[in-house]
Amino acid sequence: MKRIELDLTPEEYFTEHLLKASAGRRIGVAAEEIGHVEIVRRSLDSRRSVRYRCQADVYLAGESFAAPDYHSPYRDCGDGRPVVIVGAGPAGLFAALRALELGFKPIVVERGKGVDQRRKDITQMVRSGSVDGDSNWCFGEGGAGTYSDGKLYTRSTKRGDIGAIMRKFVEHGADPKIMIDAHAHIGTDRLSGIIANIRATIEGHGGEMHFGQRVTGFLFDGLTGRVKGVSCAGGDTYEGCAVLLATGHSARDVYELFHRNGWQLEAKPFALGVRVEHPQQLIDDIQYHGPNHSPLLPPAAYSLTTQAEGHGVFSFCMCPGGIIVPAATADGEQVVNGMSNASRSSAFANSGIAVTVSPADVPEYAQFGELALLRFQQDVERRVFDSAGGGLKAPTQRLTDFCEGKGAGKLNRTNYMGQTVGVELDAVLPGFVARCLKQGFRDFGRKMRGFYTSEASLLAVESRTSSPVRIPRGDDGQHPQLRGLYPCGEGAGYAGGIVSSAMDGIRQMEQIASRS
Repeated sequence: MKRIELDLTPEEYFTEHLLKASAGRRIGVAAEEIGHVEIVRRSLDSRRSVRYRCQADVYLAGESFAAPDYHSPYRDCGDGRPVVIVGAGPAGLFAALRALELGFKPIVVERGKGVDQRRKDITQMVRSGSVDGDSNWCFGEGGAGTYSDGKLYTRSTKRGDIGAIMRKFVEHGADPKIMIDAHAHIGTDRLSGIIANIRATIEGHGGEMHFGQRVTGFLFDGLTGRVKGVSCAGGDTYEGCAVLLATGHSARDVYELFHRNGWQLEAKPFALGVRVEHPQQLIDDIQYHGPNHSPLLPPAAYSLTTQAEGHGVFSFCMCPGGIIVPAATADGEQVVNGMSNASRSSAFANSGIAVTVSPADVPEYAQFGELALLRFQQDVERRVFDSAGGGLKAPTQRLTDFCEGKGAGKLNRTNYMGQTVGVELDAVLPGFVARCLKQGFRDFGRKMRGFYTSEASLLAVESRTSSPVRIPRGDDGQHPQLRGLYPCGEGAGYAGGIVSSAMDGIRQMEQIASRS
């Protein structure tokens, strides 16, 4: 077997005999002498011509190839030391899987419902326009990631073993191709089944999963003062040797709990903007250099960034072939997010376009201290909600009309899962955000010719990019005041997506194990 680098056209990549011929030329043998070519890493490069840049293991005829074994060494932990894990998003679930490997019994406490019931609640929410505050696009088994596309990409390569995260997803039902993609994607339609399989692993090895349990307080050891458990809204309590807090970036009641009790919090910069939607064919034509590109290519993606008035403006959670969903977590708010299924077969591409926001940008909110940016975020979401007339209607404007100050005007057809209403977004977005977005869109139009077009729609507001609050922790992983409490993931301000959250959950579980 030899590991080689390959530079392939789409036709060479997807056609076996052409793939073998390319590999043969690379190592100096005839295609007939090659038994198997196993792609171990791939990325799609469309900067000049469209090529797959690959690493591949090449096996000659007669050499054996064995598919990888993705089984993990979980222990039966029914009698192990219990650890309370608050939140069943990526951080909480992967912390629970790591607990099983380390011999601890994970007790996962989740405010929302299991994936099957959660799906029904989301359907009802879209129909009624009313939000269930505990079961929605953000809260429930799998967290926000379950219903926001399932992209498995992170720049946090030094925080942990990304391959270990991917292997656990494959172990629980994901397509093994995620192991080789530079920008891996599972798809919302497949994630719910994978999450259910993770739950089966946890419960099948002695762990516990408790749904409909919204945490409202902590339990303290009377002698040491350490956090030993949690109390829930319905009166139930759960105890363990430590509490891992992985509640996600939208669990505002957790921040309020800390604030009321004077426990340390920090304001954290985040980003706020809109979701932009283009016809997918238009994005394909831009990225693949015209309409005559190979039909073998997947729906095209993009990643854009620029600076405006000292703020970063960037694309976020780009969803080729996706849809836009209402992602508010309480009535009276309007929030949008993007997602796509495994096939990415929608006729539209969407992406968040966000502007960085720091406490210095909103001095009028300084009176709220560490919750300043949270209050700002809430006020923007309420103003956007009111501008559309309530419900889950999304304020919408064509991209060019927004940038050129032409008012609401004519609307394009969109793939929003709900109603859209024409709104002049200048009137509802913070002034500095609107100005930066306008400059950003013009810059993006110069970088991607055709991106700046009246065919594109803007939907407001993309505000849950990350947490506007950080729950601090020391080098030992524990909150400085609340010993025994291990803040974790996006909700604590230490991650920004499925993979980085999962890695943070694993790392925090290892911190607990080293001290218990």
